[in-house]
Amino acid sequence: MNVQNVTVIGAGAMGHQIAMLSALAGYKTSIQDVKDESLRQARLKLTEIMDQWIGKDKITIEEREQAFENLYFTNDIREAAGDADLIIEAVVEKLDIKREVFAEVDKSAPKHAVLATNSSTIVSSLIADATSRPEKVCNMHFFFPPLVMDCVEVVKGEHTSDETAQLVMEVSKRMNRTAVLLQKEISGFVANRILFAIQKEAMALYEGGYADFQDIDKIVRKALRHPIGPFELMDLSGIDVGYYVMQQQFNETGDPKDKPSQTLVDKVEAGELGRKTGKGFYTYQSNVKK
Repeated sequence: MNVQNVTVIGAGAMGHQIAMLSALAGYKTSIQDVKDESLRQARLKLTEIMDQWIGKDKITIEEREQAFENLYFTNDIREAAGDADLIIEAVVEKLDIKREVFAEVDKSAPKHAVLATNSSTIVSSLIADATSRPEKVCNMHFFFPPLVMDCVEVVKGEHTSDETAQLVMEVSKRMNRTAVLLQKEISGFVANRILFAIQKEAMALYEGGYADFQDIDKIVRKALRHPIGPFELMDLSGIDVGYYVMQQQFNETGDPKDKPSQTLVDKVEAGELGRKTGKGFYTYQSNVKK
């Protein structure tokens, strides 16, 4: 199938950047969100990022203009899905909401359309049966922020056809991203399973009083040569995102070790979600960490 039209469901931190990757790759791209304000913010943020790219000679003015010509913003999910060849879901990391989205787009999308989830941990076999086309459902996991991070995990479940997996791999490559195919499903895939192991251990050390979170971050940066520490990364990606991921894993396994830590629970309840709220483990003012 020759992919020409791509739809991204969700205009949040992941969705609007995935949509821009698609538009830059030359695809006619619809970005849908139920909130008009989210769509407005998405356009503003993308304009700012593309202006920065021009200043850094990463793209030309003409390439920016063409990318925005390829982008269409809408709050109508049926309109967004109506002529799509590939639909990428990028909504909140909650299984029930993702299943609702997939069931809805399945009704409107052409029969040939492939439906992919950008979930960072939920395998597509938990979603595919909400559609009439499980063979055309898979994971297409971009990393935050998508316009910077050069990797996509494409995960093939038992229900996923070889043709679907290959199509998503090819689209990822056209988006100028390194695509890696996982032939079997596992919750969290590869990168996040390794990352979560680090974050869980960092949290256990912090809650156990062995070291403050700033010092744990410092040790990870200096001794392990990671670009940022685990607590800095939680603030960057959103503490609520990690919370929902862990809650979903606990729902699947029932293992108490998979439950969000009390520190994460407290942060989410207090609305201290990281950079996007101005406070997480660190406090942010004008993008300066304290």
